[in-house]
Amino acid sequence: MTQAIANQTKTNATFRALKCKECGAEYELQAMHVCEYCFGPLEVAYDYSALRDTVTRESIQKGPHSIWRYRPFLPVATDNPIDVGTGLTPLVRANRLARRLGLKKLYIKNDAVNMPTLSFKDRVVSVALTRARELGFTTVSCASTGNLANSTAAIAAHAGLDCCVFIPADLEAGKVLGTLIYSPTVMAVQGNYDQVNRLCSEVANTYGWGFVNINLRPYYSEGSKTLGYEVAEQLGWELPDHVVAPLASGSLFTKIYKGFQEFTEVGLVEGKHVRFSGAQADGCSPIAQAYRDGKDFIKPVKPSTIAKSIAIGNPADGVYALDIARKTNGNIESVSDPEIIEGIKLLAETEGIFTETAGGTTIAVLKKLVEAGKIDPEETTVAYITGNGLKTQEAVQGYAGEPLTIEPKLDSFERALERSRTLERLDWQQVLV
Repeated sequence: MTQAIANQTKTNATFRALKCKECGAEYELQAMHVCEYCFGPLEVAYDYSALRDTVTRESIQKGPHSIWRYRPFLPVATDNPIDVGTGLTPLVRANRLARRLGLKKLYIKNDAVNMPTLSFKDRVVSVALTRARELGFTTVSCASTGNLANSTAAIAAHAGLDCCVFIPADLEAGKVLGTLIYSPTVMAVQGNYDQVNRLCSEVANTYGWGFVNINLRPYYSEGSKTLGYEVAEQLGWELPDHVVAPLASGSLFTKIYKGFQEFTEVGLVEGKHVRFSGAQADGCSPIAQAYRDGKDFIKPVKPSTIAKSIAIGNPADGVYALDIARKTNGNIESVSDPEIIEGIKLLAETEGIFTETAGGTTIAVLKKLVEAGKIDPEETTVAYITGNGLKTQEAVQGYAGEPLTIEPKLDSFERALERSRTLERLDWQQVLV
């Protein structure tokens, strides 16, 4: 270990180095994300002995009502992180959806209500910008399919950091407005996410900005672990039997797994076998295709789906997601755009949760796995909902019905009510058939 790493270890006893996931080479805790020897991805390494000696369930529960209750497990040195109330979102016991699907113990981890911008990206950005500030960055940026741009712009505004974000030019209007409102500089690139990401790598190298999902990616991605920590804590310090989560780059999937492993490693939960299943859209399913074909590499694809927030054709962590699904006896499935819309509607009408297209993908894959007998009805299953449906309203316009227009008279109301009930009976008859 270099002297620079040793010096940084003294300031924080829990995270100690950046480590290559492929060859194991270690680096200083700086803004870098690729190994100089084998070009493998870097991730943060921790001193688990120190964590085991200092962190307890009680110390966590005494912490803030946010992701920062898990600060010893996150790669920041400060005791004053950027805290905008992110995290500790509801773990909803989804009884009505469970009955519809034929499951007994189903939970929804609902990051559709996460603060401040209604997606799980608020977690990763809170960590990334806290670390960016520690490393001396004054301008922060990202390549985004929408949610990340929202989070980066909002949390940068709160922290007083300059912000410039890059998005594909064809994003949903709600996500574009949900970024512009915080007054960052927004670059709408005429290309897909993978093209945006390549441009951002050039900008990061040229301008030296802190890109949360490029040169700050090892720190940024660690924020997703909190989705694992929270589920374990909310289940009474136990792990579930099965999780279903969306797959874009694959990072979220791998970090939930890492979160469970870390809590087991330091003795906060009892270790158990947790199955991991991933969800993709047919129009951008490179990980699901590799899983079906039995391959250990990802063939990039050109995205074409309504699920734009998970439409990454060349997923950086795809091979690691494949490995986790296989070694945990999980699955990776994809669903069509119409199935995604039905997934959005199913979650809304059973549990009152309006999710975006990524969540619709997750629910549709959950349903598909149950119907294929790949989820045991007795398993405690957690489905991760990562964003809010208000951001992708275009996806369900024309599929959610229309209001009944009436005159301000009782008889007009009664005629409309009877029509509505007749239509409901016809719908149920079609379902039964």
